[in-house]
Amino acid sequence: MKSTIAFWNILLKDIKNYYLKPPNISWGIIFPFAWMLMMFLKTKTSFDIVEVFPGIVAMSVLFGTTSVLSVTITFERKSRSFERLLLAPIRIEALIAAKLTGAILFGVFNSAVPVVAAVSVFGASVADWFLLVIGITLLSIVSTLLGLFISVSATEVFEAQTYSNFFRFPMVFLCGLFVPVAALPFFLRPVSFLLPVTYGVDIIKYSINQSNILLPLTNVIILVLFSLFMFYVSIYNIKRKWFL
Repeated sequence: MKSTIAFWNILLKDIKNYYLKPPNISWGIIFPFAWMLMMFLKTKTSFDIVEVFPGIVAMSVLFGTTSVLSVTITFERKSRSFERLLLAPIRIEALIAAKLTGAILFGVFNSAVPVVAAVSVFGASVADWFLLVIGITLLSIVSTLLGLFISVSATEVFEAQTYSNFFRFPMVFLCGLFVPVAALPFFLRPVSFLLPVTYGVDIIKYSINQSNILLPLTNVIILVLFSLFMFYVSIYNIKRKWFL
């Protein structure tokens, strides 16, 4: 019971203090649309909403979750407020899970904005709503864990943002968001399949326009394995770097 109370209080505190702040809104919601506008102005031609729809959704999740978690944990470590959380009657695994849950929910919320806009305003269609929800959720989990990975190594907020951009922007071009994996140079394709975001994007693409490269079940299994691996490696690094 005490662990449950601590979990929910940590989650509610993060939602109240950190989420829906201007920087998170700009990275998670405004930036993906600005990216699409840049593409339109560059090519000076219209584009099919079905083609860019998966990219907008995936970018909203990726940039929103990694921004909020890496900055949140780094800021709390810098201000030493994270140490007070360690006094809560809760295991470190549950504490980190509480921090992750808020970022995951934020990523799902971010994705709802482009989905509603694309479907209601631009008339885009979704082939499989259930898989779209699954893909968004799993991508939010993986992206949040990437943010946790980054925050473990950063000591300042600006370092967390720098490290985040170092990982995020290459992923935009390597995970199939806008450039199909099959169209990448041969030597870059193996790198693409090493990125967990690739499999989340593949599920989202299948759910919207069925332009996937792997079976949805295969993507789900790989994402679950990636998530478990990154979670426990992050917990190990946290215990090794922060407590020893």
